[in-house]
Amino acid sequence: MTQSHVADSHDLIRVHGARENNLKDVDIEIPKRRLTVFTGVSGSGKSSLVFGTIAAESQRLINETYSTFVQGFMPTLARPDVDVLDGLTTAIIVDQERMGANPRSTVGTATDANAMLRILFSRLGQPHVGPPTAFSFNVATRRASGAMTVDKGKGERVVVRDAVYHGGMCPRCEGMGSVSDIDLTELYDDSKSLNEGALTIPGYSMDGWYGRIFKGCGFFDPDKPIRKYTKKELHDLVYKEPTKIKVDGINLTYEGLIPKIQKSMLSKDIDALQPHIRAFVERAMTFATCPECEGTRLNEAARSSKIKGIGIGDACAMQISDLADWIKSIDDPSVAPLVATLHDTLDSFVEIGLGYLSLDRPAGTLSGGEAQRTKMIRHLGSPLTDVTYVFDEPTIGLHPHDIQRMNDLLLRLRNKGNTVLVVEHKPETIAIADHVVDLGPGAGTAGGTVCFEGTVEGLRGSDTITGRHLDDRASLKDKVRTPDGKLEIRGADRHNLRNVDVDIPLGVLTVITGVAGSGKSSLVHGSMPSDAGVVSIDQGAIRGSRRSNPATYTGLLDPIRKAFAKANGVKPALFSANSEGACPNCNGAGVIYMDLAIMAGVAATCEECGGKRFDASVLDYHLGGRDISEVLAMPVTEAKEFFGSGEAKLPAAYKILDRLDDVGLGYLTIGQPLTTLSGGERQRLKLATRMADKGGIYVLDEPTTGLHLADVEQLLGLLDRLVDSGKSVIVIEHHQAVMAHADWIIDLGPGAGHDGGQIVFEGTPADLVAARSTLTGQHLADYVTT
Repeated sequence: MTQSHVADSHDLIRVHGARENNLKDVDIEIPKRRLTVFTGVSGSGKSSLVFGTIAAESQRLINETYSTFVQGFMPTLARPDVDVLDGLTTAIIVDQERMGANPRSTVGTATDANAMLRILFSRLGQPHVGPPTAFSFNVATRRASGAMTVDKGKGERVVVRDAVYHGGMCPRCEGMGSVSDIDLTELYDDSKSLNEGALTIPGYSMDGWYGRIFKGCGFFDPDKPIRKYTKKELHDLVYKEPTKIKVDGINLTYEGLIPKIQKSMLSKDIDALQPHIRAFVERAMTFATCPECEGTRLNEAARSSKIKGIGIGDACAMQISDLADWIKSIDDPSVAPLVATLHDTLDSFVEIGLGYLSLDRPAGTLSGGEAQRTKMIRHLGSPLTDVTYVFDEPTIGLHPHDIQRMNDLLLRLRNKGNTVLVVEHKPETIAIADHVVDLGPGAGTAGGTVCFEGTVEGLRGSDTITGRHLDDRASLKDKVRTPDGKLEIRGADRHNLRNVDVDIPLGVLTVITGVAGSGKSSLVHGSMPSDAGVVSIDQGAIRGSRRSNPATYTGLLDPIRKAFAKANGVKPALFSANSEGACPNCNGAGVIYMDLAIMAGVAATCEECGGKRFDASVLDYHLGGRDISEVLAMPVTEAKEFFGSGEAKLPAAYKILDRLDDVGLGYLTIGQPLTTLSGGERQRLKLATRMADKGGIYVLDEPTTGLHLADVEQLLGLLDRLVDSGKSVIVIEHHQAVMAHADWIIDLGPGAGHDGGQIVFEGTPADLVAARSTLTGQHLADYVTT
């Protein structure tokens, strides 16, 4: 018998003493070239172990192999807090991060499908208009002329040349596909004069500097109504370029309204603006399809070149499943390898359940699940093997019908000889694992330990929370609520919707479902009447730095600071780590970041404040026997008790804490940085914040995202309480437990893209199960216990 080679003995990834975030000295061995699923309640430490420890160290070690020059351009990664990491392989992370919202980035440019199409059209397109760049909407056509000295051995001679560098960018919209304009009626009320307060731009009052400039510039009469201005006066008010003027002996610069707000508001990231300014910008800016290129982003030459009567703009606008069929019909030996590769890429889209997209779809409009699956396409055809693929809940946004496809893809990656690590809650994906690691038992400080390691069958028999809930099945409600009104949607035709008319019942829990790409979001987010009083909680990321925490995000810190100030007779600003109360050594960050130039940066706890973030003198002030740093270190449940009664009773704070506890975030420390929260925690934090908004209709977009099986029950209780308090709740959801709990279901389909966009069922969950007429009906019937 031949002895096995010593190199074959390294079949495990060994982790010893992992302490990242809430992990408590975790020791674990993960088999290589197998599919391992990590389970556990939200906040139990799954991401800290998989992403923050294993994947982070793998990436850090790989980054260190690059030259010092290249490392200077890469993010500096600190070494994870772990004793031993052994047997690591190259980690490829496929996470839930939305793709960059760059307006030039599309599904085609993000997956290289556009690059291949451009080469195809440059070879076969008639008339021939130039190289591949002539079909790129990111490259402008440039012309250059001049004299060149040429020496070919027969003496120098001067040659005058005209050179044209072909690009495909539409000159009118600069490759954006849409042109923006400013609605002047949102800038001023033309029936009033400036002195009467005609300007409606936030911050532009006639009392301050703006008033002095407008009154003293002499370009127009501030007492005359704007509608009576001459053409020149109106031009000076709205469009005038920066001009030096003198007012009361002071040198100033006068600028028209539009150049001014373009610099101060429109050039900034809209999400970074204050809420009232953002609302103004969204009202004042109007976007229209570019009239010259009709939204294709391409110039006339690029649009004129065609293959079989189809231009590159038409090809990018096609549904990918249709484009794949058209590519298959191109039979030209000169481009056969290119056509085969392009067809494989497009087939991967269809296989992964994204065949309903088009290549010209802006990347920023993809949901988290769609973005993750689009990133997967790059890896499916990859010749790499023996690497570690790390997935963050790849089934998010997938209908039960599509989960089977995703499982097949994960198994295909494993069968190529890769290690696949998946953080997941869905029992359908847990079921295909070769190895399961269950973390817990609770969340936050109550988690961070390994509760179970082994096979799926072993997990089922174990007494862990995941094991107990793995075979949970919801049952249909005995009695559904009666609606007390209806929200009418008529003629909805956004994206793939086909002139949909539907009445959404009010006063009940309505679930909108259907396969991915069937038109659910287009119906709910894109077709709702604007005056319906809708509070929409979507899956957009929470914006916040490492200085932001649940207390600052929810507005909880304001009443707490005021209560501390009142109890101690000092200013509220002292109790802010971002203001006067900050530790002078670390500026209120709690840690000091040291940039070690060519080496990884290091974060060290501030020695002065011990990580408490506040100046020592501030900690002498108490409320109910606690200082401000002790209050921020409390979990929500403890803080709720603290502010609920006794000396520190604070109804305003209690109300916010009660909502946080309601959405299942009772374990969260109120001073924990937002950057350390998981995706599911962030969405529930957003829900807790928005629950105070005025509005009778709540729209939730897949609230079970990132929720453990055991937490779904708590979410259903919260939805019930919202409905019982007189609200109407509309949920876009794929989770069968939520569907079974609904009072009314609207199912879209029957397929995705142009095969969807229709209402295929409206009625109660019981009727849907009885009919089994749609894909959703079949899966729900298999799921519920009768």
